[in-house]
Amino acid sequence: MSSAVSRRPLDRERVLDAAVALADEVGLDATSMRRVAEALGVTAMALYKHVANREELVDGMLDRLVASIDVPADGLPWQEALRARIRSARAVMGEHRWAQAAIESRAAASPTVLAYMDSLMAIMFDGGLSADLVHHAMHALSTRMWGITRDVLPTPTVPADPVVRAQAMAEFAVAYPAIARMAMTAPHAGAACDEDAEFTFALDLMIDGFARRHEAGWASVS
Repeated sequence: MSSAVSRRPLDRERVLDAAVALADEVGLDATSMRRVAEALGVTAMALYKHVANREELVDGMLDRLVASIDVPADGLPWQEALRARIRSARAVMGEHRWAQAAIESRAAASPTVLAYMDSLMAIMFDGGLSADLVHHAMHALSTRMWGITRDVLPTPTVPADPVVRAQAMAEFAVAYPAIARMAMTAPHAGAACDEDAEFTFALDLMIDGFARRHEAGWASVS
């Protein structure tokens, strides 16, 4: 440790720096006040002057990430601005794999989190979308507004033995012909999915859908 670092007094920013670095290394669940204190070379009690508890620590860590999401360039069409903001969120969250657990575990939104959500709504309002459509768009985006998603596509385990595997696949194709058709004929379906491409595909579908409904003067049915 350099003398400059060792002389730096303990403050909230230094605590958050250490917590983010630790979570990047060991994950969110293992990032305790005690372990953060150990990383800083102080007692756990010393942290409480700067963060009241672990919940406040995680809030601060998440705020650090959200504050680093890029603001879109001026003059972009609202669709491009919205897409750029969310794609930046995905890049930020993707660098810190614990971020999804942090977002999903928060009981209340911090001012930084609220400001990010407000910025997405402002982009759509600036594009002329109604409050009705913006409301439904935010629900549709859900966790995708943070650049994250949780796919639920369970697939059976393929037997290791080639003979058994061939028989199982043949039986599967008979029982579930549509799944088999997709798996065997769609490009890249048999390989690991490109998560960025899948995310972008779904995001584009939603933003294009919001735009079409806006252009058609859509309103929800009471």
